[in-house]
Amino acid sequence: MSSDVESSAAHEGTPERGGSLIYRHRISTRLWHWTNAVVLLVMLMSGLMIFNAHPHLYWGSFGANPDMPWLEIGSSGDRGFLRIGDLTVDTTGVLGLWRGPTGQLRRLAFPYWATIPSSYNLAVSRLWHLTFAWLFAGAIAIYAIWSLFNRHLSRDLLPRTAELKPRHILREVKDHATLRFAKGEAARNYNVLQKLTYLGVLVVLIPLMILTGLTMSPAMDAAWPWLLDLFGGRQSARSIHFIVAFLLVLFFVVHIVMVVLTGPINEVRSMITGRFRLPKERP
Repeated sequence: MSSDVESSAAHEGTPERGGSLIYRHRISTRLWHWTNAVVLLVMLMSGLMIFNAHPHLYWGSFGANPDMPWLEIGSSGDRGFLRIGDLTVDTTGVLGLWRGPTGQLRRLAFPYWATIPSSYNLAVSRLWHLTFAWLFAGAIAIYAIWSLFNRHLSRDLLPRTAELKPRHILREVKDHATLRFAKGEAARNYNVLQKLTYLGVLVVLIPLMILTGLTMSPAMDAAWPWLLDLFGGRQSARSIHFIVAFLLVLFFVVHIVMVVLTGPINEVRSMITGRFRLPKERP
């Protein structure tokens, strides 16, 4: 998800050319990246099974079957549907109503291939989710402390003043939309869109995910009652938790697409070995 960009030539003021092999990802970043890839996948899939137990989302402190949810995934007759407010979308075969591995019809929000476990079991899914939640929280805490010591956040992720100018941001948006990616020395560091995206994930989405998860715990509500006030009730926290999870999935999809577009072998190798080959400049 994030990286430390470092090269001895950069410290000496000597620019690298396209084709040069540089040291880009430190061991701490690579470990955190692959740990997150596994941990968040398990948390997402087990979380979808937990959602299957009550596939409705509400705002406020209360939510039960008679209440009107703002989001619902279910089935009616022979049709599956996703309803958000007044908008209803037919999702038969994917959400709400789908066929299991042996062909039988199932009336659950998310299909078996997207959940852990694949068969309905709320207790087991909660065990998976909570176990990996502690691994996720521990990993982010260690990485945050590590990043403070090596100045990763301030050096690599905080945009410079010039990068935040509207003209610069619009140029970056145009370059990405036309698939004109940085080459040579310009590819060494993050562009402003990457910096803002990674900061949004690290500073906004991940803390929201952790805090809303804690708010849904009755034990934590008793210990920290201010969490309920902060998010406007346990059901609001559950809704925000679900929205943040969706945004993280969207981030991962965009991240993978960008890796494919910019050179998957080079990008994946750099996240395994730490070595990244700067793309060659255009003629």
